[in-house]
Amino acid sequence: MPWNVDTLSKEGFNKSVFNVKPENKQVTEEEKEQKHKTFVEKNIKQLKHFGMLHRWDDSQKYLLDNPHLVCEETAKYLKHALMEQVAHQTIVMQFVLELAKSLKTADQQYMDAFNDELESFKGRVRERAKARIEKAMKAYEEEEKKKRLGPGALDPVEVYESLPSELQKCFDTKDIQMLQETISKIDPNEARFYMKQCIDSGLWVPNTKEGDGPEPEAPDSL
Repeated sequence: MPWNVDTLSKEGFNKSVFNVKPENKQVTEEEKEQKHKTFVEKNIKQLKHFGMLHRWDDSQKYLLDNPHLVCEETAKYLKHALMEQVAHQTIVMQFVLELAKSLKTADQQYMDAFNDELESFKGRVRERAKARIEKAMKAYEEEEKKKRLGPGALDPVEVYESLPSELQKCFDTKDIQMLQETISKIDPNEARFYMKQCIDSGLWVPNTKEGDGPEPEAPDSL
């Protein structure tokens, strides 16, 4: 059964419900928030049930049986959910409110407008979710990088990747003798630079015990 002037004029959707002029009363943001909170607490089960409906006819029947849900508070509650079914019901609620204001026949033009708005809403939800995931991943990577930083505040992964392949092999095998031999073959200035980078990043941990050589450490992330 389509939503039109006849169905919307039944008990619970009569014209007086929507055409009563509201009192011109100043309401604070705190009062608005309290009103919304009270409404949600009182109708939470019905709101959740409506939010999970999928079929158009089921939505129509449920609102006809529960006309008190046709209000901005319901729309506000539903906007906080990201599930596609809940997104569907959010647009249904906004659509019903617009129909109630105009009391015009819900013909194909309205259905097309509804579907367009629904797809647009879903797209915004997907984009928002994608952006949040990317932000969370970036924050996670930054946090992991901070955890890896050596005593000189250098990232061991980045330092390792900047080393010549022959030095990388030494760290891969954790062979101290190979590392010492490789360093001895490199230009002294370059060798000092690489060793400082390795120490500052924690790749190379000098052993302070007398008679022991330095101990190489491969980065955990490699």
